[in-house]
Amino acid sequence: MEVDFILGLEDGKKRFVNEVTALGKAFAIAIPHDKAMDVKDEVSFFQAVKARLCKFDATGQERAGEEIETTIRQVIDKALVSEKVIDIFDAAGIKKPDISILSEEFLMEIKGMEHKNIALEVLHKLLSDEIKCRAKRNLVESQSLMEMLEKSIARYHNKVITAAEVIEDLIRLSKHIVEQDSAAKELGLTDYEYAFYSAVADNNSAKELMGKDKLRELAVVLTETIRNNTTIDWTIKENARAKMKVAVKRILRKFGYPPDMQLLATETVLKQAEMIAKEIIR
Repeated sequence: MEVDFILGLEDGKKRFVNEVTALGKAFAIAIPHDKAMDVKDEVSFFQAVKARLCKFDATGQERAGEEIETTIRQVIDKALVSEKVIDIFDAAGIKKPDISILSEEFLMEIKGMEHKNIALEVLHKLLSDEIKCRAKRNLVESQSLMEMLEKSIARYHNKVITAAEVIEDLIRLSKHIVEQDSAAKELGLTDYEYAFYSAVADNNSAKELMGKDKLRELAVVLTETIRNNTTIDWTIKENARAKMKVAVKRILRKFGYPPDMQLLATETVLKQAEMIAKEIIR
C-alpha cells in the first residue's frame, strides 16, 4: 500500500508531501497545455495519496498550498475522490466503529491491521484528538496523557521500538484512558470535582499525607468555592483573581495540604478553574 510504504521510509511523509506540493504548483502553471493534461491522472493519484497522508496529521495544520490544490481539483475531473472528504478510517482501510474509538473491539482491529505504519498514524491521531478534547475539562490528567503519548511516539521515531511495539504502547494508553473515565464514578465525584481532585492529587506527598478520602473532600469544597466566586470576567480582573487565589490557599491550609506544595497546587487549581469557568458559573 502506497501510504504504508511512504510512512516506512525515513522522513518519508515530509519528503513526499513537499514533492507533491511542488508538483501541484508546476501543474497549475502548466495547465491547460496538452502535455500537462496528459499526466492529470498521475497528478490526481499523487494528490490523493498526499491527502491520505495529511489526514494523519495530528497537529491539525492546514495543508500547504491549499488554494493551488483547489484549482488543480477543479481541472482534474477524477482528483481527490470527486471532492469528497476522505475519512481517516476509510484512508486506513478499516471500518468506522459505531461505538467508542477506544473500545476493545476497535483497538483489536487496529492491532490486527496489516500495515503497521498506517495503524500507528491512525491511533496516534485519534489519541491526540481524544486527549485534546479532554484537556478542556481536566488539565492535569490530559497533560499526563499527552506526555505518555508523545514519549511513546518519540521512542518509535528514535528507533528504540518498532511500529508494532509502539502500537502496543498506544493500546495500553487507550485502555488507561478508559480506566480513568471510571475513576470519577468510583470516587463519587462529578467531572468538575474530579478535575480539581486531579489537580490536588498530582503529587505523592499529598496522597501519602492526606489520603484519597480527604483529597476527595478537598476537591468537593474547592469546586463549590470556585463556583460561588466565579464571575464571567473573573480571569481578567486582577482583584477577582486575587480573591480567588486567597480562597484556594485558605482551603488548602485548612485541609492540611503539604505546605511546600501549596503554591504549585494553587496555581494548578486556578488554571483548571479558568478552563471550565464558563461551565461552572451559576
